[in-house]
Amino acid sequence: MKDYYKILGVPEDASQEEIKKQFYKLAHKYHPDKGGDPKKFKEINEAYQVLGDKKKRAEYDAARKAGFSFKGAPFGAEGQGPSFDQGFDFGFKDFETSDFEDIFENLEEFFGTSPFKRSKRRKGKDISIDVELTLEEAFSGVKKEVNLMKFVKCPRCYGTGAEPGSRIITCPSCGGTGRVKQVHQIFFGSFVKTTTCPQCEGTGKVPEKKCKECQGEGRIKKIERVSFSIPAGVENGEVIRIPGKGEAGARGMSPGDLLVRVYVKEHPYFQRRGDDIYYTLKVNFSQAALGDKVDVPTLDGMIELKIPAGTQAGKLLRLRGMGMPHLYGRGRGDMYVKIEVKTPKRLTKKQKELIRKLKEEGI
Repeated sequence: MKDYYKILGVPEDASQEEIKKQFYKLAHKYHPDKGGDPKKFKEINEAYQVLGDKKKRAEYDAARKAGFSFKGAPFGAEGQGPSFDQGFDFGFKDFETSDFEDIFENLEEFFGTSPFKRSKRRKGKDISIDVELTLEEAFSGVKKEVNLMKFVKCPRCYGTGAEPGSRIITCPSCGGTGRVKQVHQIFFGSFVKTTTCPQCEGTGKVPEKKCKECQGEGRIKKIERVSFSIPAGVENGEVIRIPGKGEAGARGMSPGDLLVRVYVKEHPYFQRRGDDIYYTLKVNFSQAALGDKVDVPTLDGMIELKIPAGTQAGKLLRLRGMGMPHLYGRGRGDMYVKIEVKTPKRLTKKQKELIRKLKEEGI
């Protein structure tokens, strides 16, 4: 393929105005009436006819990216593939795209989508919702119910799209293949693009008579109450996929999924870090120094905790297996009780006297 950018002497990212100015400059220089080179003038004129037109330039850039050559084979491999010796026509009119899939896939950027992507039976759309849980609900797991406005299977035709008593027939537009061919014209020729049939949406089947309720869609929109379960151990921000609870697909296609994003509310006194739970316990100086047994809350209820004598402020006491359950797994995290020693703000005369004696003893 001729390098029109090189012929005009402009970079590939040159603006249309820059291309125009450069062409006038070269045309003035090589115009035959001014004693210039007729062959060179013809060449720069040819280049400007393409690069000076935005649409043709885009097609030219796409063709260069795909590796076409005017008088050679695709990707510059001389002697291979069809000969493109018909000037701008490229000599490949009406070839089936299946013969050139590897070549034309490089044109995806220009056409906005690849002509060779295989159609799939489109299922219904997924639905995303947010659900707020307490830490206790995240700990034990919970069942939730929500009202959703969505597509549901048509109750009259049971999702087939056909009026009861009528048949499902082969699509007349695609002959049951689910694909139709479209001829695209571009400045260097034309090619056949195969796409999903718009009438049957790739199924190859259509109702002989459309359902009166859903007009052949196989689904209608209504409010539906959906129930689902949130597993124990779910974390804040986790997305739980509930299969088949999204919107119903058209004409009996599979339904989408329900995507539930979980937000766990902050707890008044528990802190969660992964599957571990943290709790701050305030104790008196005497309890920390002499040791004690106290009741502390856990997600399982109240338990008795032994505080060893000489426990320092900031000490973490570990309760094994008393944290959150592992999501989709066995076992549980741990619970950590952080000891905070309270300093009394108001003391009685007797208390002050006792503390002075302790001070005299070096405590």
